[in-house]
Amino acid sequence: MGSRQPSRAVVAAAQDIGGQLATWRKLLNLTAAQVADRAGIARGTLSKIEHGDAGVSFAAVLSTCSALGVLDRVVDATDPYETDLGRARADQALPQRVRR
Repeated sequence: MGSRQPSRAVVAAAQDIGGQLATWRKLLNLTAAQVADRAGIARGTLSKIEHGDAGVSFAAVLSTCSALGVLDRVVDATDPYETDLGRARADQALPQRVRR
């Protein structure tokens, strides 16, 4: 794998999500140290997440979501069957990837 830079859309989304997670933390009256501890990540990693660093691991972002109590909302937001298209195509068989 190369060191390809994320697209502007990904960078913008990381910044939006990071800011929203910081807002959740503040609404819950939690310190950054408390959230980092609950998420099992370093305080610096939480800071990167909250500032929209798109290079932070997916696991760190999801752990932060869990620590803030919003992980279920993130999972639901990406559920294709919660969309009109997903519900319309739910009866169609999706192709299965074959691993060898």
